Amino acid sequence: MRAELLETGRERFSVLAEIRSLIAAGTLMGVGFGGLFEGIFFRQILALHGMVSNRIQRATAAGMEINGFLDGVFNACCLVVVITALGMLWRVLAPRRAIPSGRIYFGSLWAGWGLFNVMEGLLDHQILQLHHVYQRDSDQFMLWDTVYLACGVLFLLIGWGLVRSTPAYRNPQYTDLRYDEIP
Repeated sequence: MRAELLETGRERFSVLAEIRSLIAAGTLMGVGFGGLFEGIFFRQILALHGMVSNRIQRATAAGMEINGFLDGVFNACCLVVVITALGMLWRVLAPRRAIPSGRIYFGSLWAGWGLFNVMEGLLDHQILQLHHVYQRDSDQFMLWDTVYLACGVLFLLIGWGLVRSTPAYRNPQYTDLRYDEIP
């Protein structure tokens, strides 16, 4: 009896560890996607700011070149984060031991994207003053930067709420079910 309880405890601990690994992979993927979205959409498509446009204006060819290069380095770093997250996800799901919960993973993606927005908003916009979301009008810096941070906090809350609402996260009893039986 005691041996059975010990084995059940180990299995549940193992499943919880794998759920945490799934959350880590999803969060890292969200950070990478958030960075790529910000870099491609805000910096390249809308051209609202560059990586260091608050320090080196993009009004000159040299300023555009420096900001463009640093934006490219930023996007390359985000791509490395996404590739790393894919590797983590593969390690969790390939053996088919982890509970493949879309709610946990996509909640983690949202939380990761929110984490990126909060980190980038606080560091680049507020602390280091490298750039602002809307670089063209200095009277609007704080408004757009605040909206960006608020979206990050909202994404974090939505993502964490999705993760925590998953039955497999809340209750390890689901470790006894087959993958197709998990709600």
